[in-house]
Amino acid sequence: MPSAPDDRSKILRWEGSCLLPAWDGIAEEEPLEIRVRGRSVVVTLRTPGHDVELAAGFLVADGLLRERGEWVDASPCRQTGAAQDGTILNVHVVPALAGRMKRLQKRRLATSSCGLCGTVDLKDLPVTKALTPTKRRLPRRVLTQLPIKLRRVQEGFERTGGMHAAGIFTLGGRTVVVREDVGRHNAVDKVIGHGFLENLLPFDRHVLFVSGRVSYEIMQKALAAGLSHVAAISAPSSLAVDFAREHGQTLLGFVRGEGFNVYAHPEGLRL
Repeated sequence: MPSAPDDRSKILRWEGSCLLPAWDGIAEEEPLEIRVRGRSVVVTLRTPGHDVELAAGFLVADGLLRERGEWVDASPCRQTGAAQDGTILNVHVVPALAGRMKRLQKRRLATSSCGLCGTVDLKDLPVTKALTPTKRRLPRRVLTQLPIKLRRVQEGFERTGGMHAAGIFTLGGRTVVVREDVGRHNAVDKVIGHGFLENLLPFDRHVLFVSGRVSYEIMQKALAAGLSHVAAISAPSSLAVDFAREHGQTLLGFVRGEGFNVYAHPEGLRL
């Protein structure tokens, strides 16, 4: 059997009538503890890479960060007993945010499948004001091309078949940023964090496109970043639909080929 390519694991694959040795790409999943000024906020299970963006996006969605000047920097915390270097990221923010820090979510674990795990009640989530109904519309021809554009740059999915992707695109179809992760919510945090760190927020002339289903939390994160358009290859949850309708967001699902479903605010589309 040939030597293993990088990031691949030895497995057995059933082919026809027997199990044969083979190599398969496995999506990485490791814990990352995010701290703010030394205070532990959350431990998330994510795919390593773009961790600073992930932390920034998480804190924007959680209501701590609102302006780029409030972020100072972020550094890995080397601590005795830590599983490995880089699993703890300490975010430094301006001292003036002390009041907001008291209201940080009391979450201690966010799994790759559920970013809200550990949250006691939905009412404890940060509240973001509804968007003013937008006059900007997403052209149908742009929407139906988004799955193709996202898939072309999903290198992690190509290697492993086990990673989600989130992308920010302009309403004209230009790709701003795409990130991958084993967790859908992590991928969304990464693209929002990129926008925050690059002074691109609010994304009020953009659409968020995700490779899986759309949850309540994804809609909440999108709203925190100013996104009035969210679309996905798969379905939204009932809470996501309710959230979109209440907060003025155009929500689209099952975007495949030339077809799609409109779940909220169809006035945000140009057919």
